[in-house]
Amino acid sequence: MRRRDFLQLDVFAHRPGTGNPLAVVLDARDLDTAAMQAFANWTNLSETTFVLPPNDPSASYRVRIFTPRQELPFAGHPSVGTAHAVLESGMAQARDGRLVQECAAGLLPLQVTGDGPTRRIAVRAPRGQAVAAPAGHLAALDAALAGRTRGLLAPALIANGPQWWVVELADEAQVRTMAPDLAAITALTGATGAVGLAVFGRSQPGSEHALAVRAFCPADGIPEDPVTGSANAAIAAWLHHNDALGALGREFIASQGREVGRDGRVHIRVDADGEAWVGGSTQTVIRGTLDW
Repeated sequence: MRRRDFLQLDVFAHRPGTGNPLAVVLDARDLDTAAMQAFANWTNLSETTFVLPPNDPSASYRVRIFTPRQELPFAGHPSVGTAHAVLESGMAQARDGRLVQECAAGLLPLQVTGDGPTRRIAVRAPRGQAVAAPAGHLAALDAALAGRTRGLLAPALIANGPQWWVVELADEAQVRTMAPDLAAITALTGATGAVGLAVFGRSQPGSEHALAVRAFCPADGIPEDPVTGSANAAIAAWLHHNDALGALGREFIASQGREVGRDGRVHIRVDADGEAWVGGSTQTVIRGTLDW
């Protein structure tokens, strides 16, 4: 059995123990899909990634992304964390502060600023698009929101690789105090093909973060995801589509994970083309080898 280099990281984290954990297998060339899925189930983290040589010569590396139950075409914190891992291990080098990730969602650019503990990596998410929800979803959505007071923006099902229900609540307090009905959220996501439900609310002026976000994926074995890049990108895309960025501006910080003890920070930028970039810092917690 061949040993492989392995890292466990905290992504969107200003220190170890915050952000969202990620497992990274640095050389997965002879692992098949079943073996990858089995290992992702064994780690029991929200995502596990497997690094492979790129098929496209313009890519810096290729990655496959798995939850404990399925493969995803794109996810934010696995993209940011895997880029950190390949840079730290020397498997790839940034050119003019850029990497290109090859994944099931295509070729995605990443921006790298700083180095070592101060390094920040951002990935341009696939463009978020609103998709039509199946008939009869409104009752399931109402049940999943468990009586929360909503904001002005209409809820939407946004596809940016995975599909997310994106719902604005009236304010940060409505987000923080939400007691999720996981059975109702499972019913909603299962009926509409969504990976999860993401709720957000605007913070009070003067706060160090502009939005509070929570994301629930119980059908994938993740009752509440600590910090979720693709969900934050979907929120940014929906705000931009509705000309609702307002006082947030084109660059802002979202707070996610406090309710599960992870207190992560996601730096979000909507560029001139309307593309959403999500980024932050990553902490390496475990370095080792893997027998699988």
